[in-house]
Amino acid sequence: MQRIPFLDYVRVIACFLVMLVHACECYYIFSETETMLADESSRLWVSIYDGFSRMSVPLFMIVSAFLLAPVKEGTDTFAFYRRRFTRILPPFILFMVLYAILPAAWGQIDTDTALSQLVRVPLNFPGVAGHLWFIFPLLGLYLFIPVISPWLRKVGRREEQFFIALFLVSTCMPYLNFFAGDVWGQCAWNEYHTLWYFSGYIGYLVLAHYIHTHLKWSTRRRVVTGIAAMSAGALITILSFYLQTPAGRVLPTVTAEIGWSFCTINCVLLTFGAFLLLGCIRKPSRIITEISKLSYGMYLMHIFWLGLWVTIIQRHFNLPVAIEIPLIAAATFATCVIATKLLSLLPGSYYTVGVKPSPRRASGDSEAPVTD
Repeated sequence: MQRIPFLDYVRVIACFLVMLVHACECYYIFSETETMLADESSRLWVSIYDGFSRMSVPLFMIVSAFLLAPVKEGTDTFAFYRRRFTRILPPFILFMVLYAILPAAWGQIDTDTALSQLVRVPLNFPGVAGHLWFIFPLLGLYLFIPVISPWLRKVGRREEQFFIALFLVSTCMPYLNFFAGDVWGQCAWNEYHTLWYFSGYIGYLVLAHYIHTHLKWSTRRRVVTGIAAMSAGALITILSFYLQTPAGRVLPTVTAEIGWSFCTINCVLLTFGAFLLLGCIRKPSRIITEISKLSYGMYLMHIFWLGLWVTIIQRHFNLPVAIEIPLIAAATFATCVIATKLLSLLPGSYYTVGVKPSPRRASGDSEAPVTD
């Protein structure tokens, strides 16, 4: 199968944006549960860079759903699971172990903490590897794809629109809860509100299928709609943080980031618009394709490199925050590309960084992209 060029661009951009998000966190995460911005410059640029980058995780989800849902009729469910999990789980488990124990080597955590984290590896991500939370809902999405596939194969445009409409209403729940408290059946002992089963990343799955199957728009319409949706989503996402976080004031991170949840209406608009725009790309790029193949390993390892570059750039350079944040992200991205590429040349790279050696192919032919 031929690769779909624009999906490689989506994955590479999403991978960089994840690193940009985590570079921003060094400028506002005050403690495990609290946020504080040191000055107005940090407040402005964290809001802009991090707010715009909040489409990163949803873009990864949409790419996976775009390629995998629905599974072909007659596909064995467990064969589907075996193929997906064989690639995802071994590198994931390996890096959870590395994040659990390696920080003890340079004094970031003590030995007791490392051992307790190692024991919990099958249950959850280590404390220094918060970015690995993403793999758990991604695995859940994979588990659900064969379940929802029969419906997606048979459903019509209007039924999918109805599902997406309910999903969009559900993305307003964080704001409803913030301003109105518990709604639609929520209470101290029940979190499952009326639209619970239409909420979360399953909405992005159905949205991806709808775009793939029913959205037969012209390039002009995609560009105009994409710019409008992305701009509106970005503006709301950026302002939601900026207006709530005066410099020098300590705030609960959950409150400060209320508009940065990946399943809020503004993040859906931001992601939808960006995906429409990137979907207009038709010309493949060899560099983008190669980095796309490395993106899973890059994602897994990037926190190791990010910490190094934060230390180097903040300690040895006196740069404005507006330059420091993207510089940290770019240096981390470049280092991850090199490190993952080198690891991909070693035997067993499929099980360490998720890169499968490609057989020689005829000129112009290429493998279909493997989603993460």
